[in-house]
Amino acid sequence: MNADQLNHYRRKLAFETDSWDVHEMLSRNEPVVVVDGRSAEAFAREHIPGAVNLPHREIDAFTAERLDRSKVYVCYCDGIGCNASTKTALKLLTLGFEVRELLGGLDWWKRDGYATEGARQHSGTEIVCGC
Repeated sequence: MNADQLNHYRRKLAFETDSWDVHEMLSRNEPVVVVDGRSAEAFAREHIPGAVNLPHREIDAFTAERLDRSKVYVCYCDGIGCNASTKTALKLLTLGFEVRELLGGLDWWKRDGYATEGARQHSGTEIVCGC
């Protein structure tokens, strides 16, 4: 076994997640908050159900003070061609929050068959809490 490769994959999974894992976390009511780092207009058009909108350009100590530091923040944006999720994760991390980045963002969320909310909502698998 290659120890460097093993450590690489462990580190990667510590910082990134995918749609299936996020859907499972939300369904199990785990202490996770899904954060949309895009603009308020983009969020209003379409977003992951239950997500909060915190545009990366507006994140600072003041706007983050209302957030629960005991939760994991999963950051996303439009998808692979957008870096708002990375900027959101970086800003929250520097403010002391535990973060993950959602691979593929909203685009891969929908491609994986999950529903969205907003003016242009997309039908798909709903989040049903198994609490």
